[in-house]
Order: sequence, then structure tokens, then C-alpha cells
Amino acid sequence: MTKTYQATGINLKAQPLGESDRLVTILTREFGLMRAVAPGSRKHNSSLGGRSGMFVVNELMIAKGRSLDKITQAQTVKSYPGLAKDLGKLAASQYLAEIVLYQALSEQPQEELYELLNEHLSRLEALPSKNAFDVLAHLSHGVFHLLALAGLTPEVQVCCLSGRSLIPDFTDPNWHVGFSIPTGGTVCLTAWEQLKQEMRQNLPHRSHSPATVKEKASSYQTVIHRQEIPVISSRLNATELTILQHLSQPEIIQDAARNDAWLSVEQILRSYAQYHFGRPIRSAALIDSYFAANHDATV
Repeated sequence: MTKTYQATGINLKAQPLGESDRLVTILTREFGLMRAVAPGSRKHNSSLGGRSGMFVVNELMIAKGRSLDKITQAQTVKSYPGLAKDLGKLAASQYLAEIVLYQALSEQPQEELYELLNEHLSRLEALPSKNAFDVLAHLSHGVFHLLALAGLTPEVQVCCLSGRSLIPDFTDPNWHVGFSIPTGGTVCLTAWEQLKQEMRQNLPHRSHSPATVKEKASSYQTVIHRQEIPVISSRLNATELTILQHLSQPEIIQDAARNDAWLSVEQILRSYAQYHFGRPIRSAALIDSYFAANHDATV
């Protein structure tokens, strides 16, 4: 990059810097994730004041600096004022932005991630109602698409143990399938129980660990490694699995947006994302508070 360069980006984070500046974290099409100073943006009459706010998309002129680059010009091309008017929409947007911050790369184009985030922010802003399940549905849809773009798509179509397709059974109210975060997705509970039974039968001595068995001879030692039983993080009913299986599609399935199964789906995706990114999603606490306050009005 030259001493001055242009970029189009959306503000994901802003924090005070010095007496009147802001340090803005921006996801740009051209250069990925970057941080730049918005000089004087905290002054009352600053032209960069509103342009350095959250979820504002700007065409930027940026000057290279020794430690931090500096925004010299900004022209707003899009903003999302509707997000700030609804606590649920704002919390969901911050949640998505936090995931983007975890997966975005610096100093290389991130056009697909940039477009995906803007698409889901537009969908959240356009929600006509304040139904908490609508917010959870669109949030979960966005999280799944971001995970897929990062190459972290959870396996929800087949069993991670047997490889067999999983078809939700709505005729049996007791039908469930397991979801194992460490294994990477859905697990047929029948296959899981069979694996547990096989491992119990193959153990030579109960005193030995199920993971490793050691047999000592006079001059050598044999180590037998055994397959570990996947940890079942949660169990899904037919509706919840159906929702998960359709999240890869461009649109949310009809008549599902107000289903309370979205609460379980969001929790699963949250735990899965936190496990793979190795960081907590702090904005999720706002979603929990919002849902707790609005749950009674949506059921």
C-alpha cells in the first residue's frame, strides 16, 4: 500500500483514543480487518463523528502512519439506523460482528466476508416485528453462514460416527439425535450406544482406562489405543434438527421463524463457535437478557 490509500469498509468496533479521537476497527473489502484513527471524531462538530459509529459503511481515504493509520476522508455509503432502535436487533448485530472479528484476516481481501455480514445486518434491520424468536432465527442463520465461510460448518446431515443420513422422525415424540461439539456435529444415538457397548465388551479389565490399555511382558510393553466415546453436548428433537439442516440455505424455512426451537439451535451454534474460535462470545449475554425480557410476549 502507498502512503495514502482508499478502502470501503464497515465499522465493527470503536474506542476512545486520546482527548478527542477514536480508534476504529474496520472490515474492508480490499484489505480485510484493519484499525485506523478517526481524528477529532469525538468533537461535537466533527465530520467523522457519525461516520465512525458502529455498522456505518464508508468509502475511506486513509493515510499510512508509523504505528496506526489515519482516516483523512470518509463518505458514508450505507448505515443501519434501524439496528440501534431495537435492543434485540442491536444485540444480534454485535454478536455477528464479534464472530467476524474472530475470523477476519488482515492485509488481504475479505470481500466475501464483508458482503455476508452486510447481508445479514440488512436482514436483521428489515425484520418487521419485535418477536424474540425472529431475532434468534436470523441470528442463528447468520452465525451458521459465517461458520461455513470460515470452513467450520457443523455436520448436520449425516451421523459423524456411522456416516448415515439423518432424517428427522416427527412421528415419534421421543426421537432425538445427539450433537457432539468436539466430534463436529450430529451423532445418531443408536450408533453412539452401540459404540459404548462395544467398548465395554472389548475392555480386558475394568481397572484400565477406556482410552489406553497396557500389557506388560518381560522385556516390552504393548499399548492398545481405543476409540474414545464422543461427548454428547446436547440432544436435538426432530424440529431442532430440521432447522439446523436448513440453515445452509439462503433463506430461513417457512413458518419456522417463531418456533421456540430456535432457542436450542442458537445455544448449540454459540457453544460450537466458542469451542472452535477458542474465545467467548461476550455479546451473547445481551441476547440472553433480551430473550429473557421478551420471552413471555412471544409464547
